[in-house]
Amino acid sequence: MSRYWFMGSGEFARRCLSRLHSWRAPDLVVSSLPRPAGRGLKLRDTAVAREAQERGLDLCLSNDVNGDDELLRRFSEESPLGIVVVDFGQMIREPYLSTPSWGCLNVHPSLLPLYRGAAPIQRALMAGDPETGVTVFRLVPRMDAGPILAQEEETVQPDDTYGSLLERLSLKGGGLLCEVLELLGKSGASSREQDHKRATFAPVIQKKEAEIRWSRSAWEINCLIRALNPVPGAFSHVGPKRLKIWKADIVEGSGEPGTLLEPLDDCAVVACGAGSLCLREVQPEGRQRLQGASWWRGSGLKEGERLP
Repeated sequence: MSRYWFMGSGEFARRCLSRLHSWRAPDLVVSSLPRPAGRGLKLRDTAVAREAQERGLDLCLSNDVNGDDELLRRFSEESPLGIVVVDFGQMIREPYLSTPSWGCLNVHPSLLPLYRGAAPIQRALMAGDPETGVTVFRLVPRMDAGPILAQEEETVQPDDTYGSLLERLSLKGGGLLCEVLELLGKSGASSREQDHKRATFAPVIQKKEAEIRWSRSAWEINCLIRALNPVPGAFSHVGPKRLKIWKADIVEGSGEPGTLLEPLDDCAVVACGAGSLCLREVQPEGRQRLQGASWWRGSGLKEGERLP
């Protein structure tokens, strides 16, 4: 069987690694060092590192693969035919890029050249796109701009969240990677250049983007809520405290944006710039998620009050 390495860190990469492992385990998994996470800021291994450890895979941790002498020495000695790089967070440079005969392969959760960058799934949902997909391509020095080896579309469902879409795209991306690696190990795989004029970009989600502006339409706000579920969560305020909104339905009704309208199914209804939203699942600051009706009954808020 052909030798390949896997480099990745995040949840999308972890799921792809799991799918690849069922086809053929990588000879080496490379991930970043543990980072502080959670309220206690305790060091936590990356999702890929945890997956590799659970499966007993050979694991190397490095925050700078381009300057890691030990990893570069091993790369020179083992000469993998290819390196799969997914959701890694580190720019890959020479000698990794061009030395392996298959090159460095990446699976990206978008239909490149659309949504190059760190947050393609969230940005597609925020834009309300009816479809997205996955792309397997070769890495080049320019971000997400290399030639495409395979691509597959995926329909965005009306109730999709970042979490649900990530799960489907990672399964599809992992499967597509297996197909490409299989082809490369046999007869080779053809590629085509991207149309760089059509490129769009998907930068990291900024904290300020998660705050709901009720002056926007109910459709836009609902897209934002779905795009930021399960992380980081779209939020508004009730007094000085944040209220995260995890699920909402677009309903009829109008009023000054942010105004609480007549409840529906015992859930709060908030007027938006166009249309209204019925809050189905929320999370008050410092508490667990609640059904919208439970929160509304205990909130003390009344029809006619406003959320900022």
